[in-house]
Amino acid sequence: MASNDRQAREERARLRTYQARQEVHTRKQRRRTRDNVIAVLALVVVLALATAAQIFYFSGGPGAEPVATDTATPTPTPAAEEENQGDVPSADIAEDRTWTGTLTLNDIPLGVELDGAAAPQAVSSEISLAQSGFYTGTSCHRLTTEGIWVLQCGDPSGDGTGGPGYSYGPVENVPSDGVYPAGTIAMARAASQYSQGSQFFIVYEDTTLPGDTGGYTVIGKVTSGLDALRAGVIDAGTSDGAGDGAPAVPTTITAFTIE
Repeated sequence: MASNDRQAREERARLRTYQARQEVHTRKQRRRTRDNVIAVLALVVVLALATAAQIFYFSGGPGAEPVATDTATPTPTPAAEEENQGDVPSADIAEDRTWTGTLTLNDIPLGVELDGAAAPQAVSSEISLAQSGFYTGTSCHRLTTEGIWVLQCGDPSGDGTGGPGYSYGPVENVPSDGVYPAGTIAMARAASQYSQGSQFFIVYEDTTLPGDTGGYTVIGKVTSGLDALRAGVIDAGTSDGAGDGAPAVPTTITAFTIE
């Protein structure tokens, strides 16, 4: 009888030990599942922030006036922002015609055409700035090499925060499909459609930009010299090897003639 009692106690002890171990295992499994869920959520957040940063590049502050980011339903802007600021050149300057000229970067001449009929206000501003010598000596401060392929230029401050002393809008001549083919020249801007100024970007590979912010004003295209620009500036990448930053080859607008 004593032997049977002892055996029963041993069985109960083994059962309690098994149950305790099982409980520890269950807790570990729950903790592991919780940690995995947290890790997945963190990864989603990081990816979302990275995507947002890429998009914000075209819709950031005046310094980020794209690339890019100029593409179907415009984002509503406060009434105070829905107006031009400063002494904006008359839209009549563009004369409803195509203008041709040469944009020279690091002594690399790019043949360009500006479509004054499709984007009269933006093209008028560019004509005014180019003919006044505003662009000469300004830098191309931003190059993107991942997801969006553009070189951004036209900021007199050289860091993405400058402009001509005025801003204007709204956007004009935006691609309906959000595709900006290689050679496209478009105006950079901040979140407001009325934040266009002097900064513009040159698309060196076909690029699709998000259409939920209203898009970017296409003012024209590069007609020659894009391959030379790629070889002399773009192929070297950014100064720190990142996908978005200052060009490794410092790039300056040495001349901009238009007629």
